[in-house]
Amino acid sequence: MKRFKNILFVAGPEEGAAALHRAAALARENQALLAVTSVVEALPGGTLVPDSSLTGEALQSALVAEAQQRLDRLVAPWRDGLEIQTQVLAGTLFLEVVRDVLRNGRDLVVKPIADPGPWAWLLTGEDMHLLRKCPCPVWLQKRDAPARYRCILAAVDPGDEDSAGAAAQSALNAQILELAISLALAEFAELHLVHVWNAIGEGVMRGTFLSTPEEQVRAYVSAEGARHAMALNSLIEEVTRRLGRETLAYVNPVKHLIKGAARDEIPALARQLGADLAVLGTVARGGIPGLLMGNTAETLLHRLDCSLLAVKPSGFVSPIAP
Repeated sequence: MKRFKNILFVAGPEEGAAALHRAAALARENQALLAVTSVVEALPGGTLVPDSSLTGEALQSALVAEAQQRLDRLVAPWRDGLEIQTQVLAGTLFLEVVRDVLRNGRDLVVKPIADPGPWAWLLTGEDMHLLRKCPCPVWLQKRDAPARYRCILAAVDPGDEDSAGAAAQSALNAQILELAISLALAEFAELHLVHVWNAIGEGVMRGTFLSTPEEQVRAYVSAEGARHAMALNSLIEEVTRRLGRETLAYVNPVKHLIKGAARDEIPALARQLGADLAVLGTVARGGIPGLLMGNTAETLLHRLDCSLLAVKPSGFVSPIAP
């Protein structure tokens, strides 16, 4: 079962105490190192303040010192029984966070989402950069997330054993499911497992170009549905062998096999279930080192309105240098 050992919490302009509470709880449960960081803007070299003796270096130092004070206030309630490292970095947030992950071997990044509002869940550019380029899982937590998650949704994509990168995709599916099971156990939450599939070419078969008899189209779609159902069951069986039948029986994940487009169906199911957290992979089929998300995955992420835990394949290589 996935265990985090080196957690990085990224403090935003707002304190994000609820998200830090979850990061601290994870650190305690996993006996993990917890580092809390804040990133301030880096002033260009040679910056001058007109009509003042204040230098750019002094201004930068003041920005860092002020941010450090905020961090110290933020982490103070959580220091009892938990060693917390704090640091202030200067630069672009996503670059500095990814570089810190690479330098220090972090295995989870936790970051709160901005103040809730009618458009709050439209992910910022910084969030999207982290999701695209951070090599370890990224947990984006809504400020209004409950103290304990009641419902966790895990999205997997089995079914293409013969495709390029099938091994990487299979490993990613197993990682998502094992991680979701671990969190469901820790949170005493319901776990829902969803796989969205489609019968490629169904529309063309029904179109005027091919004019395939309807019974043949239905047979093809039915066969594809059965294949995807078998792939989902095989994934569950694989994870059952790793974790044990008692664990799976206790969690008892609810399966959802849905025909349609993932970018539409997964957010719709998350809303229907009232999911508090969605666990999913952010690199689709292939697992190519440095591969970024496609349009479908990014559209899906923007449509989710719950907290998000995004996982990369084990072979993913960040395009950012340490």
